[in-house]
Amino acid sequence: MSNRRRRLTGVVTGTKMMKTVTVRVDRSYRHPLYGKVVRTSKSFLVHDEIGCRLGDRVQIVESRPISKQKRWAVEVVLTKASETEIEARQVVEAAPVLEAEE
Repeated sequence: MSNRRRRLTGVVTGTKMMKTVTVRVDRSYRHPLYGKVVRTSKSFLVHDEIGCRLGDRVQIVESRPISKQKRWAVEVVLTKASETEIEARQVVEAAPVLEAEE
């Protein structure tokens, strides 16, 4: 890490595109006036040459513009998602569709 590129850590939330993943980066900070801890998250479209899977925790790095919305690239996979986590996410995503059909 000898360069000045920004690096963020997040969780892969979408893998439906080719060589692109959606990464959710969570951050928390204390509100300046009220002191309450505020949690926010932001999603990034990230270039993926490694082949990340849903639920992986990854480190992303700032890069040159790759497309209209992609400005980040996956640098390293920090932790891989287990098979049970992947299956659980797929069940949760499919559940609202089943409820809407009834």
